Amino acid sequence: MNFRKLLFTAFAGCILFSCDSDDKVTNVVQDNVETGAVLRTVEIVENSIPIAIENGQTIISGEARLSIIIEEQDENEGALLESVDVYTTFSDGSPDTGDTSMAVTEEVFLGNIPASLFTAGPFGLPRLEFTLDGSELVSAVNLTPDALFGGDTFTTRFALNLTDGRTFSSDNAGGIITAGFFNSPFQYITPVVCNLDTNSFVGNYLIEEITPYVDGPTFADGSVVEVSVGDTDTERVFFTPNYPDYCTTPNDFKLLFVCGEIIIPIQESNCACSSGADFFGPTDAPANYDANDDTVFFVTFLNDVQNDCGPPAITTYQFTKQ
Repeated sequence: MNFRKLLFTAFAGCILFSCDSDDKVTNVVQDNVETGAVLRTVEIVENSIPIAIENGQTIISGEARLSIIIEEQDENEGALLESVDVYTTFSDGSPDTGDTSMAVTEEVFLGNIPASLFTAGPFGLPRLEFTLDGSELVSAVNLTPDALFGGDTFTTRFALNLTDGRTFSSDNAGGIITAGFFNSPFQYITPVVCNLDTNSFVGNYLIEEITPYVDGPTFADGSVVEVSVGDTDTERVFFTPNYPDYCTTPNDFKLLFVCGEIIIPIQESNCACSSGADFFGPTDAPANYDANDDTVFFVTFLNDVQNDCGPPAITTYQFTKQ
């Protein structure tokens, strides 16, 4: 992952481009690139399915749901919105726990949301408060709560249908759309998790990289960061520069505490060789945690999932409470 070579090449390319091309390329892009549409994530209210085991029975929490606020934007300020199709897919992340042999693992159609259910947001664009209960997701893929365990996931996908016949979703949206300013992934991964005290694994932590560097430290190695509760009770987030040898702007990094394991969801880097989307992600052997002891814990993740700057590498950080 050679950022140094990348930065030099990019700088040299900019010099050559400015000497030879004027505004011709800009004009070609404006004349030929088709304008699309996005479903921007305004807010994630809830996004987890907490479970508890009582008397041998798995109980789904009443707060288990995907609840988000989304906003549609197109070249006609929302006037092209026709409807949104909703799908879900189940993934068994705990094959040794729970019987999911009857599960539907192909994508399941959940329904269609017509444009009439959207309302005008503060900028005049169509907005929707969308909620999908955990019990609805479980039933849709032909499961019962007893089949679930931490690490299982439901992926809810949206397909945005326009009045001119076009459809946009996660399969035809680039990194600049799914992450960054537009924040329009068109899909949301809802994990099955075990309850976690919101006072645990929060506060100031010293972070230390204990695996070999990948072209320098991945985070601000040796610094103290503040870990706080994220969008759900089992999500934690902290801010740190990504590849501080090259980029100094802090970026958020999310951790999911999933029934004894710390899972790193797919997320972006703000220091990469191209878009930086889907840069960090989970490994096959995540770090474990003790829910009763948050003094020291480890975070293991896959670095450069998409082979953006080099081959993927496994990176581990130690977190020590201060």
